[in-house]
Amino acid sequence: MREITLIGQNVNAYHGEGPDGRAWPLGRLLARLCELPGIARLRYTTSHPADMDASLLAAHRDLPKLMPYLHLPAQSGSDRILAAMNRRYRRSDYLRLIDRLRAARPNIAFSSDFIVGFPGETEGDFKASLSLVDAVGYAGAFSFKYSARPGTPAAEMPDQVPETEKSERLYRLQAVIDRNCARFNAQWQGRTVEVLFEKQGRYPGQLVGRSPYLQPVQVMASRDLIGRLASVRIVQVSSNSLFGVLAADADRSAREQHLSSAGA
Repeated sequence: MREITLIGQNVNAYHGEGPDGRAWPLGRLLARLCELPGIARLRYTTSHPADMDASLLAAHRDLPKLMPYLHLPAQSGSDRILAAMNRRYRRSDYLRLIDRLRAARPNIAFSSDFIVGFPGETEGDFKASLSLVDAVGYAGAFSFKYSARPGTPAAEMPDQVPETEKSERLYRLQAVIDRNCARFNAQWQGRTVEVLFEKQGRYPGQLVGRSPYLQPVQVMASRDLIGRLASVRIVQVSSNSLFGVLAADADRSAREQHLSSAGA
């Protein structure tokens, strides 16, 4: 096993008994997992902004094996809608947390969840979500239309948003998310990234792996690399994937070209 992902509905609220008999927060558990032989990468999801404690900030600062990519659902950029959702934080709290995480780990990137059309959401509330996406510059995000669930408080709220309006807002939000995602991916053109190879690709000789930021990376390489880490030089970027060559192959090719030119 090379990578571990800790999963929970609100995983960063974790407090479990450690080997010393004391309650360990998630940050301390991550530090212990880093000591396991063979583990190269750690992740956790999904986290709640109100439960991001000092131990997790320290983990992002101190643990190189903890990947610099955090799913931190915002749900809305409007304080009024966040209160209606009982999210326990305000927009300013969320942005302050983003700043603290970036101070702890300057290369960190974020993904998020957003809901459009929550009961009572106005156009102004929705635009606050659009502006939050641009303010953070997410590397990715999932967007959903609010769907009433019988028996929940929100299902009984007045001012339910019409379905057509939800659909229109979802389309607009996804366009902003896609623009930010494309901008994030574009910066990797020409750079080298560590890839953990997972499986064969759709074409013969192609492997697919993941960057530290969970981007799919496609490379022509031996299947012996599956389950292993390798440096990849990114040569092409699409909206959803990166395409590259093994850095060792790229360096070898560059040396051969240099020797050929020198000999000429």
